[in-house]
Amino acid sequence: MELDVLWFILIGVLFTGFFFLEGFDYGVGMLLPFLGRNDVERRVIINTIGPVWDGNEVWMITAGGAMFAAFPHFYATMFSGFYMALFLLLMALIVRGVAFEFRSKDDSPVWRSTWDWLLFAGSAVPALLWGVAITNLIQGVPINEKMIYAGNFFDLLSPYTLVGGVAFLLVFLFHGALFITLKVEGEMIERARAVALSGGALAAAAFLACVGLTYTNTDLFDSPLGSAALWGAVAVFVAGYAFTWLKKYGWGFAMSGLAIALTTAAFFAGLFPRLMVSSLNPAWSLTIHNASSTPYTLKIMTFAALTLVPLVLAYQIWTYWVFRKRVTAKHLEY
Repeated sequence: MELDVLWFILIGVLFTGFFFLEGFDYGVGMLLPFLGRNDVERRVIINTIGPVWDGNEVWMITAGGAMFAAFPHFYATMFSGFYMALFLLLMALIVRGVAFEFRSKDDSPVWRSTWDWLLFAGSAVPALLWGVAITNLIQGVPINEKMIYAGNFFDLLSPYTLVGGVAFLLVFLFHGALFITLKVEGEMIERARAVALSGGALAAAAFLACVGLTYTNTDLFDSPLGSAALWGAVAVFVAGYAFTWLKKYGWGFAMSGLAIALTTAAFFAGLFPRLMVSSLNPAWSLTIHNASSTPYTLKIMTFAALTLVPLVLAYQIWTYWVFRKRVTAKHLEY
């Protein structure tokens, strides 16, 4: 296998892991002000992701680093063209990280409520923007013959990309609600289930609308693998909703995660061998060939990845194993 193809696949795997893991983080953050009826319950909800949320974000940092090293032209064009969107995403993530740390610094209800809502915003904004970004990559953005983005922030906003953003947000919310059912006890499980069922219905509608617009606005369905993966994502999402209805939350969470993974795989398969589609001229699209680093750089990166990534995976699996138990009020530190 050519190294540029290998790194395209590896970056896809990194984003798949990021969306699977950070997806339920975003969902939990969005549900915090609504699902927790008092401060104790909200602290329990925060503690369901407290030990792992920052580790989940490492996948995004690793994916960004891999993009920079393996496909520098892709990195440069995307980060310059999506500058304002990525700036908003970064600000939201900073607010989110600060909210986790600052919420407990004062006992004032106003103080804690303010940080709860900031945590909600810091989770909802990235979820929305990731959907907008991914759909833009395959729909196409104005890239000229010099691989330079020739548009502005508002060129990234269209009915299709906005629907994609809403679909990502709602699917992450469903994913997060199911994660909560696996990590809390008592009445909160039923409340999380009710949110998952109502939010899942909205997510299904938005997801199907996104699939329909993907068919009319992109060439993703020209890829047999991309088409199969996207329809597979629809099928397993429906299965996840059914498992939630039957109160089989573990299976429901697994299916929602698989739907996210298949959706990510579908978009990467639909893009291949492109990295960013040019809406000005398809010949000006960035591909794994015209945007890649030198073969020597890719060889060094491959050696480093094969050495270090298994260690990182082992550590994160161990972390989830250590914090696998349900969180209750007695686990909180006062």
